[in-house]
Amino acid sequence: MSIGKRIYSFRLEKEMSLTELASRSGIAKSYISSVERDLQVNPSIQFLTKVSRVLDVNIEQLLNDPVRESFPVLGEEWMTLAREAMESDTSKEQFKEFLEFQKWQKTN
Repeated sequence: MSIGKRIYSFRLEKEMSLTELASRSGIAKSYISSVERDLQVNPSIQFLTKVSRVLDVNIEQLLNDPVRESFPVLGEEWMTLAREAMESDTSKEQFKEFLEFQKWQKTN
């Protein structure tokens, strides 16, 4: 799915009109429309930043196809836990060891 189609999809999920997205992002309605219709296929990072803020999504979600079927979207609570782990200087290896220990405990 293209960036434009993802923007269009997120906009519809938020039940937001093209006019409202344009107004809230400060971007011309005609430009957003051209991106959504894939007439403009290389929008700037500034454009993506403004649109992602209004749509309340990450820029990565606009750039990459979602894999919702394979991986569930993390809830806010999981995101908070991940942030806390990163901020506490817990390494990825330490976190993996913790998860392995938890799995081991369940099986023993």
